Amino acid sequence: MSTDKAPASAVKKSSPAAQRKVLVAVGVIENSQGEIFICRRGADQHQANKWEFPGGKVEAGETVAQALARELAEEIGIEVHACQPFMQIEHDYGDKHVTLAIRKVTAFSGTPSGLEGQPSRWVSVSELNQYDFPAANGPIVDKLNQAVSCKL
Repeated sequence: MSTDKAPASAVKKSSPAAQRKVLVAVGVIENSQGEIFICRRGADQHQANKWEFPGGKVEAGETVAQALARELAEEIGIEVHACQPFMQIEHDYGDKHVTLAIRKVTAFSGTPSGLEGQPSRWVSVSELNQYDFPAANGPIVDKLNQAVSCKL
């Protein structure tokens, strides 16, 4: 007698960490002076008190650009007029796996500020290395620094 089911010993059980996959839209927002806008995560959030490029989870039915526009309006009060793909990063934190879909915000209106009470500021690209970012943000900082180096 044959069955289509794999024997119980062959079935791999997924860990809770493997089940927690999150797609995150991230905005690299640059002003006319070449500074980048960053925010600090809250004490009760994943990767607490670390600095980040603003953004948030992509909800069902949203594109990355739509999610980014919604998140930036909610978090920092700007309206995104244009953005373009910058890079994508996969990172496993152990407790969750994130895919960061990073967009360079090339046109926006409004003055960004931490609408949820989070500290936020404009910093030069060369200063980014002085801030404590989540590990997944490291390649973003590296790419921004490389772009500045190429302009010199």
